[in-house]
Amino acid sequence: MSQRSVTILGSTGSVGANTVDLIDHAPEQFRVEALVANSNVVKLAEQAKRLRPALVAVADEAAYAPLKEALAGQGIEIAAGAEAVIAAAARPSDVVVAAIVGAAGLQPTLAAVRRGAIVGLANKETLVCAGTIVMAEAAKAGATIVPVDSEHSAIHQVLDGDNRCSIEKIVLTASGGPFRTLSKAEMAAVTPEQAVAHPNWSMGAKISVDSASMMNKGLEVIEAFHLFAMPEDRIEVLVHPQSVIHSMVSYVDGSVLAQLGTPDMRTPISLALAWPKRMATPGKRLDLAAVSQLTFEAPDAERFPALGLARAALRQGGAVPTILNAANEVAVQAFLDRRIGFLDIAGLVERCMDRLSDRQIASLEDVLAVDAEARRLAAALMEHC
Repeated sequence: MSQRSVTILGSTGSVGANTVDLIDHAPEQFRVEALVANSNVVKLAEQAKRLRPALVAVADEAAYAPLKEALAGQGIEIAAGAEAVIAAAARPSDVVVAAIVGAAGLQPTLAAVRRGAIVGLANKETLVCAGTIVMAEAAKAGATIVPVDSEHSAIHQVLDGDNRCSIEKIVLTASGGPFRTLSKAEMAAVTPEQAVAHPNWSMGAKISVDSASMMNKGLEVIEAFHLFAMPEDRIEVLVHPQSVIHSMVSYVDGSVLAQLGTPDMRTPISLALAWPKRMATPGKRLDLAAVSQLTFEAPDAERFPALGLARAALRQGGAVPTILNAANEVAVQAFLDRRIGFLDIAGLVERCMDRLSDRQIASLEDVLAVDAEARRLAAALMEHC
């Protein structure tokens, strides 16, 4: 494989840092065009000094001066602000790893899609908020979207795209998170520290809370709907605590194809970096004899209502998935800030969905407007939680 140029959107987060690690292990295969982060100047500057990108951009304009000072004399272009982040995504590079957390990643990811890049999509909220728009733009520009979520990467690897009529269903596996065995009464008292302590995966705070509530799996159902053109009623969720089988595809002849591996995000990231080939990774190899046992169970809709809310949002369509995502982002941050309880997250999301369900989306501007309106409503409703 000839050397590829790479832009990393969200380089200081969990997925971004794992991408940097892979590039560190294969410097002959990749050249970094741009690194983008929100505000973590120390980590971003350290990455830039190692990887020598042409551009480094921060979303937080207040971080510009300290970043410029940290990279003085390095010969690296520095930019700041929301428009700078979008411009960084639009710069020529072969691969863009889209790992900005939340709806904030939508416009930069769309900029990469519109120029026809290979987009390693780790930002599921992009498709939750604007899946129809993004997929249409990808088809128009000839962009290749390679999912980086471990579940969607697994499906991507075992899906027979040329014979879609032979697919019976796709099965997204879920670890069940840290509260899989807790009662609702016990979950009412959990802390942010407990929620972010995922039993299998090393992830950022927001996605860890989403995993604990199973909202993350609901968002993945919506993402799978757009990525694989699969109806909601043919997307199953199965709790698999060991996180060894990352997802499965069931075919009409009774065959079930699964992708297995250790819970290491570097595997799906590497697939996006090297697509359509594969590259060596430094991760631990799967030892099934040591794992010994794989178990499965159905998700509990009563204890984890967020999954049902996401399915309802997908069935309703229109602006409801955008509302779901925006309200959830506000609620999760409020939980992390100890302003609401863990069980209040799903309740707040449901109320926002009910209040704004008549909104419609026909353009990116509509998405942004509905997103902002849902956030305002969630903040207002939160005062009464």
